[in-house]
Amino acid sequence: MITASSRSTAPFSRRTVYQRKDRRWEAAGYILAPGNTRRRIRVYGTTRKEALAKLTEKIATSNRGIPVPSAQGSVAAYLTYWLENVAVYHLRENTHTRYTAVARLYLIPGLGRKKLAKLTAKDVRTWLNQFRTTCQCCTRDIDARRDQPRCCATGQCCHKLLSPLTLTYIHSVLKSALEHAVREEEIPRNVARNVRTGTPRPRRFEPLTADEARKFLAAADGHRLQPLFELALHTGLRKAELLGLRWENLDFNAGTAAIRRTLQRTSAGGLTTLPAKTRASERRIALPTRCVHSLKHHHEQQQREAAGAAWQYSGHVFTTTLGRPIDPTNLTRAFTTLLRKAGLRRIRFQDLRHSTATMLLEQGVELVVIKELLGHAHIGVTATVYAHVRLRLQRDAIDTLSTALGSPEDTKTARSDGNEPPSCAALVR
Repeated sequence: MITASSRSTAPFSRRTVYQRKDRRWEAAGYILAPGNTRRRIRVYGTTRKEALAKLTEKIATSNRGIPVPSAQGSVAAYLTYWLENVAVYHLRENTHTRYTAVARLYLIPGLGRKKLAKLTAKDVRTWLNQFRTTCQCCTRDIDARRDQPRCCATGQCCHKLLSPLTLTYIHSVLKSALEHAVREEEIPRNVARNVRTGTPRPRRFEPLTADEARKFLAAADGHRLQPLFELALHTGLRKAELLGLRWENLDFNAGTAAIRRTLQRTSAGGLTTLPAKTRASERRIALPTRCVHSLKHHHEQQQREAAGAAWQYSGHVFTTTLGRPIDPTNLTRAFTTLLRKAGLRRIRFQDLRHSTATMLLEQGVELVVIKELLGHAHIGVTATVYAHVRLRLQRDAIDTLSTALGSPEDTKTARSDGNEPPSCAALVR
């Protein structure tokens, strides 16, 4: 056995690094524990350098005054530590806010008192199953805090259950926290991974048809943000990507736009420009000629507005009349007004993106091209979201083939009635 130790005058700064009989390297040292105490921890690695690096990282965190919960501590203590000292540096602000809310509303009340080391898959499964049958008004005392109770407090439970999507999201937050505990070698395995919640149905969306899209664009004609709505329908850009677009990202000569940033409202910083969420979201897209002309006209109009004394230059393509970034909520409000003006049903702004993808698929555009245009990380995401569209196109293609393989008499009859479906690869002008 090879032993190497580094000692100092302070008893709690002593570190020990040695190779075990199983050929792994073990490093041990003292870190700050809850209750302003010290405890000795052990970490392992395949090399001496790896084990020492793990120990150094834990000690550095401890020296910043951050107590690291032990496996004997509660799940609540570890969740609090993970959210405040680990996840906050790796998640976008809005995502971290949602994770914190999930921990406060569901994880800590349900599993917080259990010991981290003693948490089992059965505990997690039982806790999740309670959400499937328990009214949230009753569980979280929501009805008791209302001015006029209408559920449990009146003896008429509304049976407000969590949706499968929410249940899956809660489960994923727990898995992420426990996965980090495994990496820190606080627990041997992630018990939440052994629990299956099932695959929830994707959210239904109602994309615009080609006729409805034309009506919407007609209603937007003359609107100050007409170029934004045209760009949304022609390219499928997300709301945050449209609002985060800057003039420097546009190349009118090449007819392209570089998607690099998003604009979002965060609880801490207000309207904030952030990098694109994923590497796939950072992309360069081609702009239709119609959008290039609209954007050039919009640029000229913005330069006239910038002549005013109250103008505040932000560099964004789409701004308020004073040059400031547009709040996403205000854009949604303007979008809803245009839908009402066009006499169309109310949809989400996100459904413009779905409308673009659906119409492209119906035009016979290849799935990989749509995936790159939308900025999906994997083509499987595109295929899953628009599976119903592809199924309809498959049915049209099969019907067309069936007609072609029929008898000559049937083929003549099918062609003469004028109802044969168009080829799924044919462009609709």
